[in-house]
Amino acid sequence: MRVIGIAGLAMVAGIWAATPALAETTAPPSAQQPPAGQALTAEDLSAFMDGFMPYAVGRANIAGAEVVVVKDGQVLFAKGYGVADVKSRRAIDPATTLFRPGSISKLFTWTAAMQLVEQGKLDLDKDVNTYLDFKIPEAFGKPITLRNLMTHTPGFEETLKNLITLDAKKRRPLGDVLKAWVPERIFPPGEVSAYSNYGAALTGYIVQRVSGEPFEQYVANHIFKPLGMMHSSFEQPLPKALASDMSKGYDTASGKEIDFELVDMSPAGALSTTGADISKFMIAHLNDGTFGGAQILKPETARLMHSDIYRPVPSLPAMGLGFYHEDINGYTIVGHAGDTQAFHSDLHLILGQNVGLYYSQNSAGKPGTGPRAPLFEAFMNRYFPAAPLGKEPTLKTAKTDAARVAGHYVASRRSESNFLRAGIALGAVEVTANDDGTIQTDLLNNLAREPRKWREVAPGKWREVNGTATLVVTEKDGAVTRIDTDLYPPIMVISPATFWQSPTWQLPLLLFSLAMLALTVLFWPIKALLRWRYASPFPLSGRAAMLYRLTRLVALIDVAFLGGWACTLALGGNSLAIFTNAYDPVWRVFQVLGVIGLVGTIFPLLNVREAFGDPARPWWTKLTDVAILVACIGVMYFGFAFRMFNLTLNY
Repeated sequence: MRVIGIAGLAMVAGIWAATPALAETTAPPSAQQPPAGQALTAEDLSAFMDGFMPYAVGRANIAGAEVVVVKDGQVLFAKGYGVADVKSRRAIDPATTLFRPGSISKLFTWTAAMQLVEQGKLDLDKDVNTYLDFKIPEAFGKPITLRNLMTHTPGFEETLKNLITLDAKKRRPLGDVLKAWVPERIFPPGEVSAYSNYGAALTGYIVQRVSGEPFEQYVANHIFKPLGMMHSSFEQPLPKALASDMSKGYDTASGKEIDFELVDMSPAGALSTTGADISKFMIAHLNDGTFGGAQILKPETARLMHSDIYRPVPSLPAMGLGFYHEDINGYTIVGHAGDTQAFHSDLHLILGQNVGLYYSQNSAGKPGTGPRAPLFEAFMNRYFPAAPLGKEPTLKTAKTDAARVAGHYVASRRSESNFLRAGIALGAVEVTANDDGTIQTDLLNNLAREPRKWREVAPGKWREVNGTATLVVTEKDGAVTRIDTDLYPPIMVISPATFWQSPTWQLPLLLFSLAMLALTVLFWPIKALLRWRYASPFPLSGRAAMLYRLTRLVALIDVAFLGGWACTLALGGNSLAIFTNAYDPVWRVFQVLGVIGLVGTIFPLLNVREAFGDPARPWWTKLTDVAILVACIGVMYFGFAFRMFNLTLNY
């Protein structure tokens, strides 16, 4: 489940005595005077959305989407575009059609936790083990706190297994899911932001244990019911009363339908809701925790959730408690984003303007063409435009600085202890220095899917060329330690790849190994057929012939081992339901093949020794034998480096 979004000094001061756990030393965001923009009215918004959305949805091959805008405690605009069901052509009604907003669910989980903090039942700064019936292992000499969980700084590695399944019979209770495997902690708590679904689910389980109510029921009783969100549920599958109103989910409008996705870590992303219901939640947070006479949070608590709680880089947006800041155009904005395989959503609260924007689509659509980012950018630029930046000088040292920044980087949101570790090297981000002193990276493409260029306007501060986005390079002792930007929220950071994480040499070795072994396997029968066709005798005999054949057999096993992992991981990119317990036997088969290949590497080694001891063999065959041995060793290196031989299959 993905994410994206964030956000009263006087009110905060008032909580010190009543509930010390809420006390903060950071000031909350303040309202800002906007430059003149188009007046945000229902009439103008309707014309704007009707001009933007139909083309955007059709271009992206999305079946349907909905948009909701709230202002000053009222729904200003709510409309569906496209269809909720491709076959029946059922229209989208924001009042009744349910969508799956993915990780926006976390905002309800965080809100539930803060209700219990208000009541003194939870403390933001206590060890979370205080509230659990199992133990988060010690690491780095620091406990994990609720504050860490809500700012995505507990230090957990990424988790994927059993995140989404399509079989309701295989769902497990939340507690069982969390106890089955506690992810490794790869960073000290409170020091590095690394988005964590496990951390959010852990918060939901704490809510369940402390309140004495199942998580789904707690949210229904203490958030949905007070706000009148009668078309919302965390239940999976949905209750019969709501199931008929659920939108279908799709890969693309013209592609396959995706079954109702079941999220085992339900507090992290299991919500089903309508645009009308989500509008009530947005208004409540914009209105200091109150909607329609119902209060789900104290004003000081709501403001605290939106304030600056964790700001790793002073000049860039901060994390609130659960919400994250995505401040742009000079406005203070908090919110969140959410993704399942089919549904993709964004929620933005423009705090100083009392405005909220919610968008959700029921299809993945064509990659890189969806309306989400363009809609938010266009909405802000029309109604809340940025003040002119003014002329900023390019530093004279920009070219030298660009060369120092260039290189490969890895994201903090990653796995270290399991086979998903392959994503570190294979998914590393490259920062390139251009001849004109600018830098660029494919991680930060613009709406045209082209890499943004950045020029240095102050030491360590880079501004988007022909744009307003900012990128900050942090250095220590003359070496880059991290790169941050306001183009994504402070839930992740990229840092320089170590030698062992670098794709500079690992990717060529991987491609060489696979290619060399694949060609060896391919030419083995071809050469045999050619010898048969031209009645040419096999040139080797005895021990030499045996080692020749065993070497080819090991090559075949290695190709099956590494190729099998690669193909299955690629397949999992299109269907997360592969990453469940049900697929464990497949991983075990690959592991067995890997162990056989590992032991069998002795045969390519003996084959090289045999070849170099035979003066009659041509030099090119000896070179080929060495290349095969190097490829076999390369495969075994990746087997260990990518944690493919782990005894446990937790990931």
